[in-house]
Amino acid sequence: MNSLKVTMLKPMNKLNRPWSQYQWISLVAGSMVLISLSLSLINTNWLFLTAFVGLNLFQSAFTKWCPLIMLLRKLGVRE
Repeated sequence: MNSLKVTMLKPMNKLNRPWSQYQWISLVAGSMVLISLSLSLINTNWLFLTAFVGLNLFQSAFTKWCPLIMLLRKLGVRE
């Protein structure tokens, strides 16, 4: 039963393989931007979260270092 539960929580791509780090980063970053933009309609300070996500994506392109990748590696997500 436990193995069934774990496989149900892992998103799969077309090749029936678990998502890669790239796919998770796109999902998390895109979600954070959309959520913070929605919340900025209530309070404009949420735009700082949007700026933080954008700056983090920008700097990771040059440094190849991203805090989310460190977390994903610890969780065992494939590269």
